Amino acid sequence: MPFGRLASCPLFRNSIPGFSVEEHAVPSAWFSDEPGVWEWKGPVIQEAGCAYGKFFERKAAFISAKWFPDFANYRRDGYDFDARYDDGLASYKDKKLFDLLDEHAPVLSKTLKREGNYRKGGLTGFDTSMNRLQAQGYVIISNFVYMKNRYGKEYGWGVAEYSTPELFFGETFTSAVYRREPEESYQRMLEYFHEILPDVPDKTLRKFL
Repeated sequence: MPFGRLASCPLFRNSIPGFSVEEHAVPSAWFSDEPGVWEWKGPVIQEAGCAYGKFFERKAAFISAKWFPDFANYRRDGYDFDARYDDGLASYKDKKLFDLLDEHAPVLSKTLKREGNYRKGGLTGFDTSMNRLQAQGYVIISNFVYMKNRYGKEYGWGVAEYSTPELFFGETFTSAVYRREPEESYQRMLEYFHEILPDVPDKTLRKFL
């Protein structure tokens, strides 16, 4: 099924058999001398205009721009981040990282770690907070940037560039994210997943979402 018709497309195997890029990509697309899945992630995000991050089962997935407002609304439980923190529903560590990211977005992970003093002898919990902020729909990965050597040739693994959906999607997101009650957003997603995955039990889909 073309990505544009999917609400979400997980990258790795998960609790729903067959519902991942990993299960439909030949092994050579992962590990070879030619560009493959690892190199495609950034272009897919940029060209499809979709969200990417650790959204389901602590694993990476793409979510279309059409469906991300409902996903974020449900996972945020209708809260913007400041309101979540003011109500005691977010930790100080999460707030510190979110505020730093929001100030600099779009920003590379290495820059965030440097600016926030996330290093040996400094602050801890970067990955834990970042994963939670993604799962809650406050942060997405907006691209993967490759470092270049002195000859201008890219090398190594792509470095994650983080952003907020508010910045990445703009008004199409901000005007829609809190338009419905969180439960309504959840039901819309559940119904859509039943439509595209008709053979998956309701209990499995609810757990996945």
